[in-house]
Amino acid sequence: MSWFIKGLKYIPRCQSRFSKQSIDNIVNEQYKTLRSVVQGCLDDYRVQLIEARQKEGFPYLKCMLYELQTKKLPHKLYKRAQHERKIVRNIIKMLRHRPDITVRRTDKSKVFYIGNVTMFARKASKYMIETEAYQEIMNEGCVLSENLHLVSVLLKSLLKKGALTQEQYKRMTPRVDSLELAHLHFIPKLHKVTAIHAPATEISKFLNDLLAPLFLRAARQTTFINGIDLVQALEKYVTNDHLKPTTLFITFDVENLYTMIPRQGALEILLQFLEQHLHHNKIGSIRIDDIKRMARLVLDTNSFAYEHKYYRQIRGGAMGSAFTRTLANIYMLN
Repeated sequence: MSWFIKGLKYIPRCQSRFSKQSIDNIVNEQYKTLRSVVQGCLDDYRVQLIEARQKEGFPYLKCMLYELQTKKLPHKLYKRAQHERKIVRNIIKMLRHRPDITVRRTDKSKVFYIGNVTMFARKASKYMIETEAYQEIMNEGCVLSENLHLVSVLLKSLLKKGALTQEQYKRMTPRVDSLELAHLHFIPKLHKVTAIHAPATEISKFLNDLLAPLFLRAARQTTFINGIDLVQALEKYVTNDHLKPTTLFITFDVENLYTMIPRQGALEILLQFLEQHLHHNKIGSIRIDDIKRMARLVLDTNSFAYEHKYYRQIRGGAMGSAFTRTLANIYMLN
């Protein structure tokens, strides 16, 4: 168990050498992950690869990964890797026989969180009672099937009236073979609901992609895009002689923001925001009324499973939903 305490400071060495995957598959997976992370950083800081030498970086990275995977390990290192693999397998075996322990990866860092199942259950129950944001679903119908039906009906309606293109319709149509109901996921936030394969997940992503740029433009004067943007704003603040010995830098956090937002109030604020910032009351072919219908659907289908029971969120939106973040930002802006 001491391994978990070490967190990011310790990574078992050379474990891919014991994988049953081919070297090609291992390298491709590692390359895909690293490239995605690097490209994300470049995009965040608005860095473009212009010079030929810069553009050669990604192919060189893949070659380097191949070299590392095919290079023979020193005997001492190989033995150490074998020993650590054995320890990892023993930990996994032990955890499988400890139903009282839950292990989760935290949502904003790449470390494991270990907790007592009973303690989590007690905290979850307390959170649900205090926020009054969740309601147990008592009917005997299939919640997943009902949500899927609601999503399908709305998408077909929007496609028929020309609000969605065929491509958008296909992208948001749930894949029946991979659908699953959202579930309460301790990571370790008690209110984190994971809905990766829920019926309305793609609609939530679509709304986020549609509305987030609009929000960022509206809130540009009071929003920092990234660290560089913050530094530049501070430099300008100093240049304009606003920084004084008495200047205070204050941070704050809104507790339980996503469950605190009144649903109807948030939708009304969203409509006001769109009417104020949209020309001709639409984005492309999607009108404000269509956005409202999609937003309401995402909120109404926030259902999840926990402890062999089904629940529906009746206040605010799910923390794990892409659209909820943008909706909360718009609500706070107004």
